[in-house]
Amino acid sequence: MKYLYQITFCVLLFVFFPAHALQARKKDKPSIVRLETSAGVIRISLSDLTPLHRDNFIRLVQQGYYDGILFHRVIKNFMIQGGDPESRGAAPGKHLGEGDPGYTIPAEIVYPQLYHLRGAVAAARLGDDVNPEWRSSGSQFYIVWGQKMTSYSIQKVLPHLAERGVEMDSFQFQEYQVTGGTPHLDGAYTVFGQVVEGLGVVKDIQSQPTDSLDRPLQDVVIISAKVERLSKAAKKGIKDAEMYK
Repeated sequence: MKYLYQITFCVLLFVFFPAHALQARKKDKPSIVRLETSAGVIRISLSDLTPLHRDNFIRLVQQGYYDGILFHRVIKNFMIQGGDPESRGAAPGKHLGEGDPGYTIPAEIVYPQLYHLRGAVAAARLGDDVNPEWRSSGSQFYIVWGQKMTSYSIQKVLPHLAERGVEMDSFQFQEYQVTGGTPHLDGAYTVFGQVVEGLGVVKDIQSQPTDSLDRPLQDVVIISAKVERLSKAAKKGIKDAEMYK
């Protein structure tokens, strides 16, 4: 009976996941961006589920847009934020956070696949009162640190998520307890990537002493940003975009 079960399972696997599909899944690798910062290296995997944000981020990286830009807003046990072009070479104490490339991006909120787990990379945006469509900043992004949640603290968040039509599943519920994050942001901001290397660097940055504007007292600089790998979908997206220039 044991062998019959194994054979049946293999047949079902083939029916629902044909060999070519399984092979394609193995070969489909996400786009990777490497951020060399003054605090260390962070590698980010970009999701193909958010093509507008993926392609925009890749394009800015390839243009050198992020080179020399600061993580200008850092809140301990919450997140680190960068991408303001006005932060490049900014004098100490200068108010930052309003710079952008002159455009916004339509929201691409893909829930529950993408959520604010520790290490998530998401697009910053203006508040609901002036931005009811939740359009993302053209360049500013944040990396989630957050906290490991208790069952009680997650329960307190659930009614707020429900108001946005967001329902947390059991897997996410457990992940927020084991790994940590910022679940109260789910469903309201576009998550478009995940840190796959350098989470310790994010931890160090989020713990930096800051001024009254949440700017680190010692600048944390993105020295350079490089695209290390493009997914097949990203290559196609970039190629299609070039056709319409």
